[in-house]
Amino acid sequence: MKTSFFTQQELKKIEFKHIGNNCLISNRASLYSPEKIEIGDNVRIDDYCILSGSIRIGSYVHISAYTALYGKYGIIIEDFVTISARVLLFSQNDDYSGRFMTNPMIPSNYTKVEGGEIILMKHSIVGAGSIILPKVTFHEGSCLGAMSLAKNDLQEWKIYAGIPAKYLRDRYRAIQIHEQNFINNL
Repeated sequence: MKTSFFTQQELKKIEFKHIGNNCLISNRASLYSPEKIEIGDNVRIDDYCILSGSIRIGSYVHISAYTALYGKYGIIIEDFVTISARVLLFSQNDDYSGRFMTNPMIPSNYTKVEGGEIILMKHSIVGAGSIILPKVTFHEGSCLGAMSLAKNDLQEWKIYAGIPAKYLRDRYRAIQIHEQNFINNL
């Protein structure tokens, strides 16, 4: 039976910086510079995802289909994070002012690419179709609703949505109890 996920042997041949146990990575995902990508245990990465650059993914993470992580300046995804379908994370951005040229086919002395690390802390959720810009941190338990734009940090255990994302309400913390019970039963 053919599976749509890489086998464990195939994952080892990719030569990630680190690959954990029980990882399900679609063989339809695009993995650029795998030597810069670290993946923890129990991670699932679905069809047509793009992972490029310096990316560190914790354990018990799900990255849904058609999501792209552009990690030129680094992306850190901690444990128990969920990223819904068609999400874009950009740790870099071109200068669109007209003072510089743009796109990766132009020599760097004609462009101005800036950015910074994106951090999604434990129990963060990113809703479908959302975009996260450089230098943004999702603090523990923060949630971004579908079709939203995160250009500023999201505070812990808060729910945000919109373009740009704005605070809506607090998020329940029962997840922390479930996490403890889950870990105790491993």
